[in-house]
Amino acid sequence: MDLNYLFISLTPSWTSVAMLIGYFLYLATVGSILPGKLVPGATLSDGTRLHYRCNGLLSLLLLVLLLGVGSQMNLVSPTAIADRGLELLSTTFIFSVLVTLMLYLVGLNSRAKSSSLKPHVSGNLIHDWWFGIQLNPEFMGIDLKFFFVRAGMMGWLLINLSVLAKCVIEAKLSHSMILYQLFCGLYILDYFFYEEFMTSTWDIIAERLGFMLVFGDLVFIPFTFSIQGWWLLSNKVELTTAAIIANCLVFLIGYSVFRGANKQKHVFKKDPKAPIWGSPPKVIGGKLLASGYWGIARHCNYLGDLLLASSFSLPCGISSVVPYFYPIYLLILLIWRERRDEARCAEKYKDVWAEYRKLVPYRILPYVY
Repeated sequence: MDLNYLFISLTPSWTSVAMLIGYFLYLATVGSILPGKLVPGATLSDGTRLHYRCNGLLSLLLLVLLLGVGSQMNLVSPTAIADRGLELLSTTFIFSVLVTLMLYLVGLNSRAKSSSLKPHVSGNLIHDWWFGIQLNPEFMGIDLKFFFVRAGMMGWLLINLSVLAKCVIEAKLSHSMILYQLFCGLYILDYFFYEEFMTSTWDIIAERLGFMLVFGDLVFIPFTFSIQGWWLLSNKVELTTAAIIANCLVFLIGYSVFRGANKQKHVFKKDPKAPIWGSPPKVIGGKLLASGYWGIARHCNYLGDLLLASSFSLPCGISSVVPYFYPIYLLILLIWRERRDEARCAEKYKDVWAEYRKLVPYRILPYVY
């Protein structure tokens, strides 16, 4: 690729800025007014709890409907995102840097005492900017952490749909593209159907909001998780019937493990006596679930995540490593995160964690230590 062309493609324009601002304004508006289940978050150290309006699925479906109608009326181009992919990438990156600098400055000058807004300052500028200072910063009553992860997941689908539209217009639609779009679409819709489960994840409960989370939500998720679609737009892959069936099986198994494990954990946190697979749950020390998927491996949900990520890339064949960026990255991330989780749980639960490890000796993959 010509470097001059690449530089021009990455240069933000007022159009890309307007698209990004319009997107955020839409999410902020409908997120505040559309009906949705009000879900209480985890109890924080000061005894307070945030409440999250989980109307992401309705917000997403309405947005896709509006864009579809706008496209039919020639008000918006269905390929607008695909045509400005690199431009939107750089615009979103710059926004992430600017907003996290603002979060750093606001947090640094905060005198709040609540668990959500109390500043945690290490004195190291890079560390505090990267990991964040406040747990749950808000802007005009909007919880920014929950807002940004929602924006990233929806952005992933919008990029995919724009790439799909470009593929159809250019008469390049293939079985590979259909499989990729189908798997990602189902995964994202499922995420928003079970959006309340997000309120009990580590990122929401314990991670402060800094560049690491904002960049991950707004840039990394939508723009790198969609690499397969971009790649298929320029590369033709012919899949055999056996390959299609195998790919579907990987997706279905991955989804069953991923959703099943996360649902069991969420239900257990809400009701520790709720049956798991039809039987009373086995609980270690009154705190740790050792039934269902959590009795097979200590981080079985990570296995489901890896299988799903693989299913998104397998439609691209094996001629290039580029479409496998997501599963390769995820494998490295989850191995690191598993080690971090183990250390944190050992410190938090002490002897109870040691007992759980004896009962469930496998980390991510059953029968593999």
